[in-house]
Amino acid sequence: MGKRRSAREKALQVLFELEFNDAGIEAILARTVKDKQTERSVQEYAGWLSRGIMARRDEIDALIQGTSDHWRVSRMALVDRNILRVAVFELLEEKLMAPAIIINEAIEIAKRFSGAQAAVFVNGVLDAVRKKLDASKPQEKETKDERTQEPAKKRADAGRRRSQKA
Repeated sequence: MGKRRSAREKALQVLFELEFNDAGIEAILARTVKDKQTERSVQEYAGWLSRGIMARRDEIDALIQGTSDHWRVSRMALVDRNILRVAVFELLEEKLMAPAIIINEAIEIAKRFSGAQAAVFVNGVLDAVRKKLDASKPQEKETKDERTQEPAKKRADAGRRRSQKA
């Protein structure tokens, strides 16, 4: 198992425990990631995920809610809800990873911790979130290289001048 997946699973465990235990994120995070001699990079990524998700939980839940037809976040299975939170946070914040990889990782974690039907559900919700996020990004204007645009503009201007003379 890769380090990122291990970190995602650790973050999932932290989020799951926070549903029942109000000991605080730092206490739960310390106990979860340090219990099994977890590598430092896994600890750091799991911590970044867990803290970031808790800081933006309302925003993340609103995105999930806005794209999950007929399902309220509060009524989703705990594991599924927290898998979605991890992936949505990564879709929002992880700039170096393709959305398809983030979604695929969430699907694999859902298969492992929740089952095949949960994986289908997670895939559908995350794909809708991805589309919503893509639609909200400012559209990049297509700009042509000035060197290729300039001769075409000059030809068009010359053509207009000729037609005006005629």
